[in-house]
Amino acid sequence: MDIVLLLLGISLLVGGGHWLVKGASELARALGVSPLVIGLTVVAFGTSAPELAVNVSAALQGRGEISFGNVIGSNLANIGLILGVTALFKPLPVQGCLIRRELPLMLLATAAVVSLALDPWLRGESAYFDRGDGVVLLLFFAVFIYATASEVLRGRSTDPMLAQSLDEAGDAPEPTPDGASLWGAAGAGLAGLLALLAGGRVTVDAASEIARAAGVSEAVIGLTVVAVGTSLPELVASVVATAKGAPDIAIGNVVGSNLFNLLFVLGITASVRPVEVPADGLPDLMALAVLSALMLPLALTYQRRVVRREGALLLALWAGYTLWRCTAGAGAAVVGA
Repeated sequence: MDIVLLLLGISLLVGGGHWLVKGASELARALGVSPLVIGLTVVAFGTSAPELAVNVSAALQGRGEISFGNVIGSNLANIGLILGVTALFKPLPVQGCLIRRELPLMLLATAAVVSLALDPWLRGESAYFDRGDGVVLLLFFAVFIYATASEVLRGRSTDPMLAQSLDEAGDAPEPTPDGASLWGAAGAGLAGLLALLAGGRVTVDAASEIARAAGVSEAVIGLTVVAVGTSLPELVASVVATAKGAPDIAIGNVVGSNLFNLLFVLGITASVRPVEVPADGLPDLMALAVLSALMLPLALTYQRRVVRREGALLLALWAGYTLWRCTAGAGAAVVGA
């Protein structure tokens, strides 16, 4: 029954994120908001809406392990699962602006999160992201959004991270909105928001029960099942973009999503309630640091393309670590019992 509830919760998260983006984008377009602004805000935020809904719900319920596992696990899945599968489907070209800006920013954000988590450990204290850390991450996020918007508005480059968002937002002129269209867009957005709230609560409750029944920590469930489930929108967006002949959007989507998760989702969550790093969370942070760092040499080789053999490597590393994490977590629970 808990597995059914978990699947229901993840379905609500994915569907809610879609309807929130659709309704808010149509409403903003009808009110004359530019596609760039919609892409930077509504659509880009929407891809991280499932992670945010789960994390805020878990924080409010005092289940910080799920919050931690979901953010770190989603980023691991973005690199290993999504980028790996997409590269197996078709080699992914890496645009220059990603190497100059988004990829270094993602590595910097990853290093910042790891440093914030390790600092208390170095002093012999419990490791956690407190509200001050959350504010710092949100300030970094504001700088990232400002830098991205400024670069695009100056017209110096085409930003692959925004390409998918702008494509979804659309750039065709809209007819004068009538009351029915405005109310319809607002209703779709509200329905999506309610689905996200309900999905977050159901997912967190079901994940906790599954962790208890399986004898593993909530962090492991958050790192694996919940993280993969909330990463489905990014997986679909990357595969569809590659199938449509825009593989550069796929890698931009992964890098952008990781930045949103680390800076915005974790920042909001820690601001709501401090997020404790689980006792077994250090390997997760190290795995994320290694996979993130690996993206830079992979992006620079083979004429700046992530080719199939590199995709297979990323997928194998992610699958191997996830399998080890699950078996190690179950083994530790048995020993503890």
